[in-house]
Amino acid sequence: MLSDFVRKSARDFSCGVLARFISTARILLLFFGFASVSFGAVGERLAWANGLTLLGFFEQNLIPIKLYYNLPAQDKELTAEVKAGAIYYTLRNDEGDLLHALIPISNSAQIHIYKQKDEFRLDFIPIVSFKKEQILTLKVQVSPYIDIIEATKDKVLAGEFSNIFARSPATIMHKDDKLSILYERDYRLGETFGSPDIRASMIEVAKKPLFVFQYTNGNYYDSNGKEMAGFHFMPPVSYTRISSRFSLGRKHPVLKIVRPHYGVDYVASAGTPVRATAAGRVVFAGVRGGYGKVIEIAHNGGIKSLYAHLSSINIRTGAQVKAGTFIGKVGSTGLSTGAHLHFGLYKLNQPIDPLKRIRTVASELSGREKEKFLQLAKGLQERVLSVAQSVKFENGENYELFSKDFVGESSEAGEINEESEASEIAQIGEGEISQAVQKIE
Repeated sequence: MLSDFVRKSARDFSCGVLARFISTARILLLFFGFASVSFGAVGERLAWANGLTLLGFFEQNLIPIKLYYNLPAQDKELTAEVKAGAIYYTLRNDEGDLLHALIPISNSAQIHIYKQKDEFRLDFIPIVSFKKEQILTLKVQVSPYIDIIEATKDKVLAGEFSNIFARSPATIMHKDDKLSILYERDYRLGETFGSPDIRASMIEVAKKPLFVFQYTNGNYYDSNGKEMAGFHFMPPVSYTRISSRFSLGRKHPVLKIVRPHYGVDYVASAGTPVRATAAGRVVFAGVRGGYGKVIEIAHNGGIKSLYAHLSSINIRTGAQVKAGTFIGKVGSTGLSTGAHLHFGLYKLNQPIDPLKRIRTVASELSGREKEKFLQLAKGLQERVLSVAQSVKFENGENYELFSKDFVGESSEAGEINEESEASEIAQIGEGEISQAVQKIE
């Protein structure tokens, strides 16, 4: 089993890892694929427990808490981005002591905790993953959701597809209706990672195809450039200005290092009411690391909203809210230099830009933007149709899945701290790597 996993991981990585981080990828692969064979150390793939904090992880692994408290304020805030259920990796020696931990905070960045010369260190480094473009075409037998899972074993893909069409009355599908999805999927160490990026999808209802396309702003539109309904949010606070915008990698003005900022900072007076951006259920109300007092609300479509640095929390966990419900007040709790609201949006636990979602009605593209969209949509539609029309559904199968490997990295990974390339991810000599490979083979 181990050798199969390693070969699969190595094959995946050899096809798609960006050149800048190829050496890092080799080391990570060796850690988690070869370590138990080569060094007597054990690699583990684990899920981040609900309620576990980074400080709790430190206590579990006898890591001095000064490592956390010595971090810059922005880095402390980032550590609060670890989500329950996130898959992380550890490497331990034969006595069970932690040597390395890789804990993701998004699809593109992760916390790296490692031991060097008997001291633990912490850094933020890119996540090295391999991207595949895939086109799924199937005939509905039970329902789109169930049939997509049956074909791909990917519940996240099935959920995202369902969310796109959830509010369209013209999308009720029946047995033997067809659907096609063109999407990109990240793979890490042989496993799917993060959430799929659906570029185009088609459903065939009553023999008529209906297309939906993702535009460059991340939103979904029909063939005429009209936005699909269902993903709009109201501003959560009355504010004077925006001090920081969403970024997958911004340079800190003092530290001169690149760090992501997974939200928007609205400057407002302390005590200003904070309101729910959309209807949903409060899933967290309490204190969370550098974010101070925090509220999280789960909405339809796999989306969560986060409100941080509050001075007070005026809602309880489990409460149902409507758009505009008063939930708390602006403050400066946690790691904050002044009163403001840090507002974050997450889709399937991955950060997205809130400013692209805050509006109350669906929009329609026009002018030059519509021309660009129609050109993009035409190319995507031709690709989807060419595959869909070639599928014969032979041997009793109701689906076919086509894949294409990408060589290179996404722009997201490239925006993360370049200094992390120089961090000493592992002290493994080429001789030891060679021995590990020989043992596997």
